[in-house]
Amino acid sequence: MNIKIKEIVGALAILIVGFSACKKPLYETEPITQDISYIFDKTDSLGVQAKAFLADIYSYLPNGYNRIGNDVLDAASDDAISSSPSSTIEYFVNGRISAVTPVDNSWDNNYRTIRKANIFLANIDVVPLNQKGLKVYLKAEARILRAIAYFELIKRFGGVPLIGDKVLGIDDDIQLSRNTYAECLKYVVDECDALKTIARPDNTLASDEDFGRVTQGVALALKARILLYDASPLNNPNNDLAKWAAAAQAAKDVMNLNVFSLASAYTTVFNTRKNSEIILAYQRAVNFDVETRNAPIGYTATNASGSGYTSPTQELVDAFDMSNGRAITDPASGYNPADPYTGRDPRFALTILHNNAKWLNRAVQTYDGGLDKPGSTVNVQTRTGYYMRKFMNESFVTATVYSNQTHNFPIFRYAEILLNYAEAINESADNAVNRTEAFNQLKALRLRAGIPVGTTAGYQHGLKTTMTQAEMREAIRHERRVEMAFEEQRFWDIRRWKIAQTVLNGTLHGMQIIKNANGTFSYTPYNALNVTFDAAKMYLYPIAASEVNKNRNLKQNPGW
Repeated sequence: MNIKIKEIVGALAILIVGFSACKKPLYETEPITQDISYIFDKTDSLGVQAKAFLADIYSYLPNGYNRIGNDVLDAASDDAISSSPSSTIEYFVNGRISAVTPVDNSWDNNYRTIRKANIFLANIDVVPLNQKGLKVYLKAEARILRAIAYFELIKRFGGVPLIGDKVLGIDDDIQLSRNTYAECLKYVVDECDALKTIARPDNTLASDEDFGRVTQGVALALKARILLYDASPLNNPNNDLAKWAAAAQAAKDVMNLNVFSLASAYTTVFNTRKNSEIILAYQRAVNFDVETRNAPIGYTATNASGSGYTSPTQELVDAFDMSNGRAITDPASGYNPADPYTGRDPRFALTILHNNAKWLNRAVQTYDGGLDKPGSTVNVQTRTGYYMRKFMNESFVTATVYSNQTHNFPIFRYAEILLNYAEAINESADNAVNRTEAFNQLKALRLRAGIPVGTTAGYQHGLKTTMTQAEMREAIRHERRVEMAFEEQRFWDIRRWKIAQTVLNGTLHGMQIIKNANGTFSYTPYNALNVTFDAAKMYLYPIAASEVNKNRNLKQNPGW
């Protein structure tokens, strides 16, 4: 939505009283301080207060970046670790997460979204909006935001209580049981189907006032993602091919809108407010806090500092191919272990700050004793030899100070739709036609990344032109990892693919870098963090004990 609307969200919070968590489940009551007739005014033909109430719901969308303490969610995957040894994000990978000590507990925020959407839907009809068709669009917005909230709950907890349209009050029975996963899935999919034609069309968002609202495209993108998750091994243990076919069609429906396309430049997606690739983003006020939170710690000047909270792993670094599209393990790739960061996939330098990379007009120093890895004198510093570069503005490579910049955290973007389609169509049937469809999506992404068409027979953009279904599966997962790094995709992907028990049991690695007397560097991989993942219970979050204790019918997830 309009950035000006986003900026007043905090001020609008005075309309809402915080819920008293010690007494009742959040989905029951959240009273409004002012008379409901003030917000939903029968004389307000412009709907000023009602639209402000709806705008406030957007503040509960996933906002990415360093949202869990100071850490990105993917610091609990195999792509990164926290630069702070005491960070609670590591509870996900050291066995300390529990119902008493939950991390990323979004139960409250998502039920706030659901409740506020229901309040809006129950009261908006009294507002005499004078703009034709606007009320239909606003109702659809509230319902899509509510559906997103349910998806955020489902992917964490499985089945949760479905409230419907009811605004529960203090006299209602609020000891609600959990609906099944299948019932929750159907609810979200049915909402997406109902709203895909009545929500605001995406081609009406040219004005700043409306840009960023949820739309028909968002409804379709949400359906594509939730059906992909439903078709994945976690929720589809018998590999029902019909689920994969449904997921493929849902992604294709977004593509067939012919509204979205890959942005011409990768960085445009994250640093430009309006672009062709974003379907929905959390639009933050212009600032430079992404830079100050994630840039290397050796930058300390005013308006040019860095806290370096995220340490990408060697596993993620090694996932980036060479610029010719070949994996670094391929003898024909040209990879040189003595010069490991030269000639890589162009997305590498836009995702990872590595030793000797340029930032704020100097070389990054992540060698032992360097400015950005000084050693025991600093508690929070890279633990792997790398810092996160993703989302940070390209202009700061050569600038000497930070300036306010646009940062869009992508909730849905077109690149993901292509990857969703590639994965689902490849899994839906083992045949050459489907693999060609999947191949074409990967080719488009790698072309946009700057990986050229290959000249070696049998290869194009570094991909074999003939692959088995299993080889294509791995190629898609690989592409998804590098394209979507730090966008809160990998954390969920390794769960829905049921590979977390493999990639998060063992050791994650970093790179020890020694600066030699002649100015060259020596590189030695090392063990950065031992991790563990209990497959018997950790594929779903625990529901916070405080919620279970308040509701005798709210059953805890297995193992917690």
